[in-house]
Amino acid sequence: MEILLYLGGVVFMLIGLGLSIGLHEVGHLLPAKLFGVRVGQYMIGFGPRLWSKRIGETEYGFKALPLGGFISMSGMYPPSAKSTPARGLFASLVQDARAANDETIADGDEDRVFYRLPVWKRVIIMLGGPAMNFVLAIAIFTIMASGIGIQQASTTVASVTECVLPAGTTQQSCERDDPAAPAAQAGVQAGDVLVSVGGERVDTFAEASAIIQRSPGEPLDLVVERDGQRVDLTLTPVAAERGEVDAEGRAVLDEQGEPVTRTVGYAGIFAQSEYVPQPIATGPELALQQTGAVASLVVNLPAKLWNVGASLVTGAERDPNGPLSVVGVGRLAGEVAATDAPVLNRLVVLMNLLAALNIALFVFNLIPLLPLDGGHVVVALWEGVRRAWAKITGRAAPKPVDATRLVPVTVVVAVLLIGMGALLIVADLVKPMSLLG
Repeated sequence: MEILLYLGGVVFMLIGLGLSIGLHEVGHLLPAKLFGVRVGQYMIGFGPRLWSKRIGETEYGFKALPLGGFISMSGMYPPSAKSTPARGLFASLVQDARAANDETIADGDEDRVFYRLPVWKRVIIMLGGPAMNFVLAIAIFTIMASGIGIQQASTTVASVTECVLPAGTTQQSCERDDPAAPAAQAGVQAGDVLVSVGGERVDTFAEASAIIQRSPGEPLDLVVERDGQRVDLTLTPVAAERGEVDAEGRAVLDEQGEPVTRTVGYAGIFAQSEYVPQPIATGPELALQQTGAVASLVVNLPAKLWNVGASLVTGAERDPNGPLSVVGVGRLAGEVAATDAPVLNRLVVLMNLLAALNIALFVFNLIPLLPLDGGHVVVALWEGVRRAWAKITGRAAPKPVDATRLVPVTVVVAVLLIGMGALLIVADLVKPMSLLG
């Protein structure tokens, strides 16, 4: 059964990845057709063709390697002029690129080419793909946060500890000499719903916890709801050393790396977690937060990749905030699906992975290097700058930018991307990361 659940998680992510890639290309396709560009192909995947169907002038289909997708637009670059045979590897690459571009320009459709479009239309077409991934991520985050909710500690008591254990102890059970926990002494029971603490109404467990922590040694009037009835109790928190945590729930450490503790009131109450729907704006906020995290990763990508390579050689642990390949994401999805947790909890984590994957596609494709979408945007903007400068200075409009001259740079970037992908795939197979530690 566990294997089937694992495979189910992998399949979920593969379908999600396919949908993400497909919608990315739709983001390019729709504005291209809207602006009159002839689109010859819409393909998901690379390599040998598995299936295709021509609808109108466009061939839609799937290819064997599900590592991306593309649309083939007519005249991405200006047609090549008559030239002498190329000499040298890079010159041959440029010539081949020009020849391939020329083949996309159909007779009679010379005006339906990408390079003739105004700069703003070209930018919209190229940003349409990443924008689609960003919108999809917002939709997923919104369903998670506002449709399902975010897990929070509720005012319902999950359990009551029997005794007060020292901070940082590894002791798992109460000993005879351990002091009794205040909540147990007060008569608090699992299933009770906290109504008020110290005369203050509480709507969240955080509010109740704050009152208890600031009241060590002070008797507090405690009202709970039990089986539909209000029950009045008296709770006297004891002073206890507890470790401080930050906003992310991580332990705060001092300069020596030791946990920082402080004396607070302690009662021994543990709350039930429940999904609390959030405002509709939470989805976009989560998408923006994830975008910032991925952008930071991209900026530090060389160092992150070096650490991945070092972990393979030395056997050191991988950075949990480092990059992953599609294989790594699939393994995490399978691991999550096979865990012994409520189905809704697993679904939320899988949705979060898929949303994060779309944010990664969004950010990565904005890198201003060919063959990525950001590179095409830079080319279009550069042409716009040249045209604007010519207009300001009273000169004739310059010829369209021939981006085929950048093919050598494109090849170098493509080789680096392939190398990065290979490194991450090997690392995810040999030394995979785990969400469960």
